[in-house]
Amino acid sequence: MPSVKVKENEPFDVAIRRFKRACEKAGVLAEVRRREFYEKPTAERKRQGAAAVKRHLKKLARERYALKNLRRGRPTL
Repeated sequence: MPSVKVKENEPFDVAIRRFKRACEKAGVLAEVRRREFYEKPTAERKRQGAAAVKRHLKKLARERYALKNLRRGRPTL
């Protein structure tokens, strides 16, 4: 659980903003949404498999783009 120490003479709004940023970085809200309802083990495996396929396709697309630009003599990003 992220924690934020309020600095001296720091407005409360700024401290809340820092706390929200820390929560977002730690993935607290995403975890809460994921655990909001029970997900059957088969549904969880199916979701994770779909995510793996999506990551793999994204990686292939990046590699193809880099290879295409390499052939044309353009630098990659």
